[in-house]
Amino acid sequence: MKQTHYHTCNLCEAMCGIEIDHMGDEILAIRGDNADPLSRGHICPKGVALQDLHNDPDRLRHPVKRTKDGWVPISWDEALDETARRLHDIQARHGKNSVGMYLGNPTAHNHGALFTLLPLINALGTRQRYSATSADQLPHQLATWQLFGHQALFPIPDIDRTDYFMVIGGNPMASNGSIMTVPDIRGRLKSLQERGGKLVVVDPRRTETARLADEHDFIRPGSDVYLLLALLQVMFEELLVAPGRLTDFLDGQGTLARLVENWTPEKVAEATGMTADRIRKLARDIATAPRAAIYSRVGLTTSAHSTLSAWLVYVINIVTGNLDREGGVMFTKPAFDIVAFGALGGETGSFDRYRSRVHGYPEFGGEFPVTTLADEMLSPGTGQIKAFISHAGNPVLSCPDGNKMDKALSGLEFMVSIDLYINETTRHADIILPPTGQLEHAQFDPIFQAVAVRNVVKFSEPLVEKPEGSLHDWEILLGLATRLGRLKAESRRERFQVEATDRFMRKLTDRGIVDLGLRLGPYGTGGRSMAILKRAGLRSLPKLAWKVLRGKHKGLTLKKVLAQPHGIDLGPLQRALPKRLYTRSQRINLVPPLYFRALQGLPVPKPPKADEMLMIGRRHVRSNNSWLHNSQRLVKGKSRCNILIHPQDAERLGVTDGDDLTLRSEVGSITLPAWVSDDIMPGVISVPHGWGHDRKGVQMDVARRAGGASVNDVVGTTRVEAVTAMAQLNGIPVKVEAASAAVPRQAVV
Repeated sequence: MKQTHYHTCNLCEAMCGIEIDHMGDEILAIRGDNADPLSRGHICPKGVALQDLHNDPDRLRHPVKRTKDGWVPISWDEALDETARRLHDIQARHGKNSVGMYLGNPTAHNHGALFTLLPLINALGTRQRYSATSADQLPHQLATWQLFGHQALFPIPDIDRTDYFMVIGGNPMASNGSIMTVPDIRGRLKSLQERGGKLVVVDPRRTETARLADEHDFIRPGSDVYLLLALLQVMFEELLVAPGRLTDFLDGQGTLARLVENWTPEKVAEATGMTADRIRKLARDIATAPRAAIYSRVGLTTSAHSTLSAWLVYVINIVTGNLDREGGVMFTKPAFDIVAFGALGGETGSFDRYRSRVHGYPEFGGEFPVTTLADEMLSPGTGQIKAFISHAGNPVLSCPDGNKMDKALSGLEFMVSIDLYINETTRHADIILPPTGQLEHAQFDPIFQAVAVRNVVKFSEPLVEKPEGSLHDWEILLGLATRLGRLKAESRRERFQVEATDRFMRKLTDRGIVDLGLRLGPYGTGGRSMAILKRAGLRSLPKLAWKVLRGKHKGLTLKKVLAQPHGIDLGPLQRALPKRLYTRSQRINLVPPLYFRALQGLPVPKPPKADEMLMIGRRHVRSNNSWLHNSQRLVKGKSRCNILIHPQDAERLGVTDGDDLTLRSEVGSITLPAWVSDDIMPGVISVPHGWGHDRKGVQMDVARRAGGASVNDVVGTTRVEAVTAMAQLNGIPVKVEAASAAVPRQAVV
């Protein structure tokens, strides 16, 4: 008989509540859940594609091993045993750093994986760790750590109460937020305007969000830092700086004033493509708005000066008094407080504790930037990556210079992928370990609940029972960690610790960890237990956990959350400072030494070369990086992988809409059809990332037929951000010409 199941869509950050009509494993319909307190019935096109992913014939459902005759199925015990043995053998011969590990974005959507990564990381002991962080939000995390004391303590726009909302280098209409979990962004922006507020977008492209805006300003890619400096200069010059109650725990205001005093609007106007008068008006509007929130994302954080730019956005929110103010940017109070739990384990953040082997790039949060990953595999010597683990990631399409990454992966001694598909990256693996699908495991969002525009909590049961012979992500990761631990244990005590950890995690399960976190969280009654953990550290957790879970509890528990399948509304964002700060002084230093030094070396802005155009990325609501293109529902219709170009530039190149354009860089070239529109700034082109699934061996039929090309085939690994060495993916200088006039690739020197 037909049943209705309530779930949380786990395909992007929005956490939209969905209703699924089904008969057993057969999905009949997917629609938005009107009773969900956060999404309020909203659903984007990705949500209905869950059905495609659930039923996808290309999805792996059992472990496979690559042989000379192709992929063959193997048992879970064989797959896990061989993987652990091969990894251990390579580390024994080449050292612990001979194994590399990469985590893709979907890892953040899987609470079970998040909770069991640490045992595997500890078992490996390698410094060669990488993730999508360094091609995405790293500058934001560095800034929050430097300013507020914790790399995951993000101030979130209080969009439902603000009067002035500025978006720089972001497109929440397509991304549904991103470090701002905000379903139904269109409805929320319309409400902002209906109550007399203003939406302002600064972007080189007239994005979906910009089309809704009251004001949109084109800005030359990569020049955000100069605009932000000029905004601050005007605010200080015109005495518009007013931190309000923040002054009581704020340092560095005078230093900041001196640092920005020469960055006048006139100095940056040509570089930004904006007039000095317009820059001044923006500064005044932000500073004088009753409640303002400035928000930025990957357009800014993947640019040439992203470290400074991300910091300056937070600084502007602070000096205008909009941090920790209703309608400004505020800290969340999540039921499962990942910030507080991270602090218990000492994981508040880190930067430059050690450097990468090949290029000497700094670590951040225990990871190196992906810009060095391929070279760490290709460059011989002590510490060379000989084996590789990928989890829910596709660095061939997601990281700079996909062709170099392809070459690097092909030369490894051993590779294992934890993934649902044989894609551009996993096709190089020796063993693929496929976890359960999106609707076959429970859903809890400790990360995205911590960055939501409203405090909510929700736990979704799986649509169907775990299929026989399958494992969840957490079971795979724990299985590998335990097997590696056994192989590495040199004493009876070490073996006991390995087995004890395994028993503890399997008995607790991912559900138990959620329950424990809720009980210890701000809506639970575990204050005394949290005090014990703060004193003793996480080593006391196993002993304390059972006491907390078995005791009487009046506060929030998993049982109480499960009783509300639509989720629980915990209220609007609340003031939290200075108590929420994790800095040693519990104060905010506006100008940490890191940024002071970086600003000293900031070059005077220069316009691009006459024969080059600047390339930026593009997001679409029906896509999500590289991993949703095997859904017919999402890729149907006119191809969205094209080169957006201004009519003036198209006329100069002699092309019309639909004609093929070839763009070249120092590392390669791609050819795509032109999309001629005045939605893009002259001198700039836009190409979406994550496309181009035509490499040999990829077993994703719909994605292969969707066409397109990988923009990362023309993005090099040497163009890195000055401070963090993270990937520069926006504002890339390229040469563009009509494909009919293009020089053949083999003729390019």
